[in-house]
Amino acid sequence: MTSQENIDRARVLRRKINQANIDYYVLDEPAIPDAEYDRMMQELIAIEDECPELITKDSPTQRVGARPLDSFSEVKHVVPMLSLSNAFDEEEMTAFDHRVREMLEQDQIEYVGETKFDGLAISLLYEDGVLTRAATRGDGVTGEDVTQNARTIRGIPLRLQGKSTPKRFEVRGEIVMTHQAFDKLNEKQKAKEEKIFVNPRNAAAGSMRQLDSRITADRQLSFFAYSVGLFEKDEQSPEITSHSEMLVRLKTFGLPVSEIMVLKGLKACLLYYRTMNNLRNSLDYDIDGVVFKINDFKQQEIMGFVSRAPRWAIAYKFPPEEELTQVLDIEVQVGRTGALTPVARLEPVFVGGVTVTNATLHNEDEIKRKDVRVGDTVIVRRAGDVIPEVLKVVMEKRPDNTRPFKMPAKCPICDSDIEREEGETVIRCSGGLYCSAQQVQAIIHFASRRAMDIDGLGDKLIEQLVEKGLINNVSDLYGLQQTQLACLERMAEKSASNIISALNNSKKTTLDRFLYALGIREVGDATARSLANHFGNLSAIQSATQEALEDVADVGPIVAKHIVTFFSQTHNQEVINNLLTAGVHWSDVEVKAEQPLRGKIFVITGTLKGMKREEVKQRLLALGAKVSGSVSKKTDYVIVGSDPGSKAEKARKLEVEILDEAGFLSLLE
Repeated sequence: MTSQENIDRARVLRRKINQANIDYYVLDEPAIPDAEYDRMMQELIAIEDECPELITKDSPTQRVGARPLDSFSEVKHVVPMLSLSNAFDEEEMTAFDHRVREMLEQDQIEYVGETKFDGLAISLLYEDGVLTRAATRGDGVTGEDVTQNARTIRGIPLRLQGKSTPKRFEVRGEIVMTHQAFDKLNEKQKAKEEKIFVNPRNAAAGSMRQLDSRITADRQLSFFAYSVGLFEKDEQSPEITSHSEMLVRLKTFGLPVSEIMVLKGLKACLLYYRTMNNLRNSLDYDIDGVVFKINDFKQQEIMGFVSRAPRWAIAYKFPPEEELTQVLDIEVQVGRTGALTPVARLEPVFVGGVTVTNATLHNEDEIKRKDVRVGDTVIVRRAGDVIPEVLKVVMEKRPDNTRPFKMPAKCPICDSDIEREEGETVIRCSGGLYCSAQQVQAIIHFASRRAMDIDGLGDKLIEQLVEKGLINNVSDLYGLQQTQLACLERMAEKSASNIISALNNSKKTTLDRFLYALGIREVGDATARSLANHFGNLSAIQSATQEALEDVADVGPIVAKHIVTFFSQTHNQEVINNLLTAGVHWSDVEVKAEQPLRGKIFVITGTLKGMKREEVKQRLLALGAKVSGSVSKKTDYVIVGSDPGSKAEKARKLEVEILDEAGFLSLLE
C-alpha cells in the first residue's frame, strides 16, 4: 500500500474500532462479532508497525500497555474530588430531604438516583477531545497519575466523539471489575498458582495500581462516568442545566454512563433505593448503595458545600453484611494526628468478602455505650462495606469474668498527657513533636512550605529517615549528615548536598513560621501570626497563661488551652531547645501598642472588589480584631461584599452593624 493508502486505511480502521467500542461499552448493542473486531485491530497494528509515524495517542492500538513505570507521580486535581455524606437508614435519608427542601424553600425536589459503584474513583482529563491524564481520587486534592493504566480500558475513549466537545473537560467516574471478569482473573491466578483476589473491588484497585500497564490491560476493567469536574464549553454548545442532561451529554461523547433514574420527591427515592437493593445481587458488578443528587444545577449551587462534601448529594448505603465473632483483646492505637482509637482484636471472621481480624470501636463514648469487653461475643459488620466495626455485644454469651474497658490516662506510645475537649468524642495525645506514632506527620508538617520550607524534604524521604531510625523528631533533622542522606533510596551526593543546604537555609525563619511548624493543635499560620504580633517573642508565648492567650485575636479558650498544654510538656520544651541549639533563629517581632479594633468581632461575607477576603482578615487581625465565621449577638460588624450569603440576613435580624466595602475602608482610616 502507498503511504496515502495506509493513512486512509488507518483512519477508517480507527473510526470503526472506536465505534465498535461505543456500541459494546456505551450502547450495550455490539454490532460486529469479536472475530471481526480482532481482525480490524490486527490490520491496524500491522499498518502502524510498517509506518510508526501513523501512531497517534488516541489510536486503539495504544491500549495494550506501555513500559513499566518506576512509580506513580502525584497529580493535583483541576477541581477537588469531594467525598459524599452518607445515610444508613430511612430516617437519615428523610432528614437529608428535609434539609434540602428547607434550604431551597420547595415542597418537592427533583433528584437523580444512581447506583453507587463499589470500585475505584478516577478523574479523566480531556484536552481538545483527547485523553491527556487520568488520576485516582487520592485525598481529594491530590491523586496519583494512572494515565497509562486508564488508556488500556476499552470503555474509556481515548478521543471524545462528536464535533462540539469541550476544549478542556474533566469527567469523574468509577473503575470496576465485573463478576465475569473477576472470575476469569481468579481462574488465571489459580492456574499460575498466584494470589487469589478476595473481591472485585480489591482486584480493580490493585489492577489500576500496577506499575506495568500491560498487566492492567489484561484485567478487563470497566468504567462508568457519573459526574463532571471541569467543562470548558464553546459558545456554540447548548446550555446544560441539570445533572441528568449532563449525563446524556457524556453519553454522546462516547463515555459509558451510570444507569440513572430521575425521581420526584422523597417517596420516589425510597422506592428506587429498595428496588436497587433487591436487584443488587443480580447485577454483574458490585454496588454498595444509591447516590441521590439534586438534578437542577442552580439548586445545587444554592445548596453549596459543607466541609469536603456537597450539601446537594448523599450516598444512601445498603445494609452491610454482619457476622458473629469473639473479642480477643482491645488495644488503643495512636493515629498520625494523635487521635487515640480503641481497636478490637477479633477471632478471624469472613464478612463482606474479606477476613476481618480487627474492628474499630471508634472512641471512648462508643465503647462505653456498647460496653464492649475482652471475651465478649459481638456482631461485626463492615460499615458501608469498607470499615469493619463492632455493631453490638451479644449479652447472653458474655463470660462471667469480663471487666469494663478503660481508656488510658496517658498516651500508650509516648506517655504524654491526653486531651479531650468538652463536647468532643476524640481523645488526643499532646506529644505531637515527640510521640513516635505522630513523628512522620509532625516532621512532614514541620518541613512544609508554609512552615520551615525545607526544599526537597518530601514525604517519602521523611518516611525513609524515620524508618531507618535516622531521625525521631524534628530537631534531629539538623543533625543529619550528607553521607547518611546519600545512602538512601533515590538519593545521590548532589541531592543529599541540596537537602543539607535547604536545612541550613531554613534555620533563618520568622517567629510565626516557627510557631506554625511546631504543629500545635488548631494553631494555623494565621493564628501563629497573631500570636507573634501580640507577644513579640517565643519566651512570652511559652510562659503566657490561658487568660493572656485568650486576649489574642483569633485565639479562643480551646486554642489557648492547646497552646498551654503543648508548652507545658517537658519533651516539647526539650525539642524546642534542641532546635534553638541547632541554630534555628528569627528576629523578635515589634509589638504594636495601639490596636484600635482590639476585642471587636468581625464577620466577612460575599465578594469584595478591592481586596481578597484573606487580606481583609489579616488587616483586621493586625489591628487587634477577631474574625469569626458565623454571626451571633456578640458580632460587632459584618462586612458585606457582592453576592452575600445568609450571614448578611442574619446580621440584619440581630441588628448587627453592616459595612459595605467603602464603609470598611472608611473604618480602617
